[in-house]
Amino acid sequence: MIVPAIALTACSEDEPAPDGGSNIADGKYVFATTVKGSNATSYVLLTGESLDEGNLSPVNNGLLNDGATQWVFHKNYLYALTYNQGNAGTTRSYILGANGEMEARGTEYRISRFSSYGAYDNDIITMSTGEGPDAFADSHGYRPMTLLLTYLDVVNETARNNQVNAQTPYSMENFLGNGEYVTLAGAEQHGSKLYCGAIPMGLSQYGAAYDNGKWIRPGFEHLVHDQAGGSGSGSYKAGELVGTQYPDECWVAIYDNSDFLHPTLAKTDKISSPAGRFRSQYYQTVWAAENGDIYVFSPSYAKTMTDPKQKTTLPAGVCRIPAGSKKFDDYYCNIEAQANGKSFMRCWPAGGNYFLLVMYDRPLTEAGFAGTDLAIFDAASKKLTYVSGLPSDVSSIGKTVFARNGYVYIPINVTNGYPAIYRINTATAQATKGVSIEAADITGFGFMTPGK
Repeated sequence: MIVPAIALTACSEDEPAPDGGSNIADGKYVFATTVKGSNATSYVLLTGESLDEGNLSPVNNGLLNDGATQWVFHKNYLYALTYNQGNAGTTRSYILGANGEMEARGTEYRISRFSSYGAYDNDIITMSTGEGPDAFADSHGYRPMTLLLTYLDVVNETARNNQVNAQTPYSMENFLGNGEYVTLAGAEQHGSKLYCGAIPMGLSQYGAAYDNGKWIRPGFEHLVHDQAGGSGSGSYKAGELVGTQYPDECWVAIYDNSDFLHPTLAKTDKISSPAGRFRSQYYQTVWAAENGDIYVFSPSYAKTMTDPKQKTTLPAGVCRIPAGSKKFDDYYCNIEAQANGKSFMRCWPAGGNYFLLVMYDRPLTEAGFAGTDLAIFDAASKKLTYVSGLPSDVSSIGKTVFARNGYVYIPINVTNGYPAIYRINTATAQATKGVSIEAADITGFGFMTPGK
């Protein structure tokens, strides 16, 4: 069984061989790579027959492309999602041709800026939170924050945005009942429902000014900026309170379908916000196990906040929403207690009740932390086991995984030599080097069958 993970890895009726091999009748593995020469950097989509062995070269091989922030495999299509700070990104999609070579499809999109993404049925969905229409402005001219969605229909090769208007305002303001606005992290489909991490962002200009500052907690007044400042993902406006006033809470928004309207909110105070974080990107940490239980991971990233009032006191941990429920049960596991105080950057399902975590090399309370370790989390036994067998010079870890038959595969980029796919036994947490790629790094990979 091929388990969807961050992406939604493609599968077909004719599964690849259990050892990771395949043939042209079934399909091929596809590797998104970055190749650096003496004068230029190129992005190449390579195809291969195996994950477990061999060596692939981009020399006179593969399909050149424009690269991507995130490669998403879904429904036998490959999408190159591109994030550009403050702007729309260019996205296009690819298929595996009948000749076993990658082909670009004809349509190119300009999608809205996104901070996270997920999928529902045939759609890849990108999401972010941004200011609503001028018609929604208050007496100060401040506009409320709204949910901005792009639906990419992978089968029909079309794109559409949600319509923000008076009938469907898609308001993110006061989303949790405390006046703060939120952004969504990931979208995990189980059955007809979508589970999204709801990440409190603080008070927008609109929220901070509402009812003469009603939503500013006593003792937090000094956090309201009196002038604009910052840059990039850390920029802010005068009148904003950046960062939540409630760091010791975890919320999950549960939608009945993909219209993102009328969510049910599930809350626990055992863990902090359910999202990994890197600059403006929010990584999905709400995942379904194979039995339908929804496991909610929190890296407690609020430990990195500057102001003590905005730092969470909760360790990185895991809670659960049982299959069919819309509430957390009493399940809880302290990740940091098994990792010498260290947290994680992101995670994925790895088959059964197992999950793969990218672990930081030091606690979030220390400077310079980096995600260069891996661990397997067994949700049934609440046991975290660090992965052994990885190279000693890991420079970065890939953004996509592929799980099957008790193994989970992930790209490992190294300082010296070429990157490779590593196979991890989820029961033993032992890693074995598989196919290597003659490139600077592997930015994504998955399995595809010939399409049209």
